[in-house]
Amino acid sequence: MYDLPLSGAQKSFLRGLGQRLEPTLQLGREGPTAPFFEALQKLLRTHELVKLRFTGGQARTERAALCATIADEGRCLCVGQVGHTALLYRRHPEAKSRRIELPDATPSGDGP
Repeated sequence: MYDLPLSGAQKSFLRGLGQRLEPTLQLGREGPTAPFFEALQKLLRTHELVKLRFTGGQARTERAALCATIADEGRCLCVGQVGHTALLYRRHPEAKSRRIELPDATPSGDGP
């Protein structure tokens, strides 16, 4: 799996961004194929956050398993899944090419 640990606040931030996105990738009955993963990699390089729509009538448990498989084989993180949609994220390796600036992972408080 992709090795970027995200805090709960960062995942929540990404899910908030995903609310405004239209699904840019669809997964049908055939499941994840080589062309699917090619499209996923291109979208992750371009946008960093990709909204996936399941269109093949998969069961809830099957969708959860597919998300784990896609995240593992696609070298990205599944930051959220609700119903027939999932959000996949991978930070661009070059700082100047990043489109999404994540909030700090550490809590920002005036604590002791």
